[in-house]
Amino acid sequence: MFEAFDATLLARLQFAFTVSFHFIFPSLTIGLASYLAVLEGLWLWTGRAVYLDLFKYWLKIFALVFGMGVVSGIVMSYQFGTNWAAFSDKAGPVVGPLMAYEVLTAFFLEAGFLGVMLFGMNRVGKGLHFAATAAVAVGTFISAFWILAANSWMQTPTGHAIAANGQFVPVDWLAVIFNPSFPYRLVHTVLAAYLTTALVVGGVGAWHLLAGHRTEGARVMFSMAMGMIAATAPVQILAGDQHGLNTLEHQPAKVMAMEGHFRSHPDGAPLVLFGWPNMSDARVDYEISVPKLSSLILKHSFDAPLEGLETLPRSDWPPVPIVFWSFRIMVGLGTLMLLLGLWSLYARIRGRLYDSPWLHRLALVMGPSGFVAVIAGWVTTEVGRQPYTVYGLLRTAESVSPLQAPAVASSLLAFIAVYFIVFGAGITYVLRLMAAPPQAAEPGPRREPQRAAGITPAPAVASGERR
Repeated sequence: MFEAFDATLLARLQFAFTVSFHFIFPSLTIGLASYLAVLEGLWLWTGRAVYLDLFKYWLKIFALVFGMGVVSGIVMSYQFGTNWAAFSDKAGPVVGPLMAYEVLTAFFLEAGFLGVMLFGMNRVGKGLHFAATAAVAVGTFISAFWILAANSWMQTPTGHAIAANGQFVPVDWLAVIFNPSFPYRLVHTVLAAYLTTALVVGGVGAWHLLAGHRTEGARVMFSMAMGMIAATAPVQILAGDQHGLNTLEHQPAKVMAMEGHFRSHPDGAPLVLFGWPNMSDARVDYEISVPKLSSLILKHSFDAPLEGLETLPRSDWPPVPIVFWSFRIMVGLGTLMLLLGLWSLYARIRGRLYDSPWLHRLALVMGPSGFVAVIAGWVTTEVGRQPYTVYGLLRTAESVSPLQAPAVASSLLAFIAVYFIVFGAGITYVLRLMAAPPQAAEPGPRREPQRAAGITPAPAVASGERR
């Protein structure tokens, strides 16, 4: 029954599913690792036990999310060899080393210090333990650096040559890594991870405040999260604007799809707020727009001309409805994040941060919004790059492995079933940990290697007993 489906489309759906599921975890661990480093640093600096309690509380959650991220990332990477062998062959000389650098620098750094961070609180000195926590936080950032370098090269490829066999061969590694879109995408993605973490922490704090768990830990986590949102959301909007201008310069078709501009506007383009992009008729049905505002945002002039998709062959058009709506979901949630931050700032100034139940309700509802915004942003980026895997140079149809549709469909169904069972159970346990309020003298992660190995520990020797 799978013969009716195109193998390339199924391969794209499989990769989209696995990468979307995977990035839920790094989008939290990148920010949560830094949050843990801040908490431990504040504990060492101030001596306040509440910071240590919050550190132990979130450390258990970090360990679980980090583990799920590693497992889902390994599964995702195998698809380069199964479903995207042609892409791996042609782009491997560039993308392969970048992925290897991520493993050699970031993953080894995280793995090397993670054990000390999780189980070394009472086994090493305070300074060394804090250094391990900071090393894990730095490792998560380095991981984002290399992954985004590879993906950004696929968006704006530079620093390479094309060999006679069609392979992309690096000739200038600095140009490959620091390609035109990389700095903007790195800043935008890392800030998104910090916002996602702040929203989760704020949502958990709001949950406990609404439930009457007005402990010092609940108040401190809510206060820190709201402060982070208030400070980061405006910077993220500015970073997103600069990223959009860079995309307009290097990937204009993506911006045309985001804006819903099927036709050119020589005297200023409108900002389409809502509507339904009609690909067959090349127009936006039921359009609600603001005249010339898109030109002001993208070119900083009301009358600046903007080209439309009509200037490109239809074969080079991305799927406009998907890009159009995913972009609006991301921007809409970003606006709500800004409003949440401003409301919390107003409540803080009035001394009502912990006594504003409607603020707490909004923070609770917005708790998972960072994940939705991050996924919507990646959908905008990746679908907007279509029909290319390496923008302008290698088409998606030329990148897929020579597989039959039933084979890809079978593995896709297997991934969906296994992911929802395994990771669903893991996420359920994480939510149970979040539902429990932070306590004074919060217990940290426990490790009993002898019991885990099935070995019964020897009975303790009484103080007066001699061997």
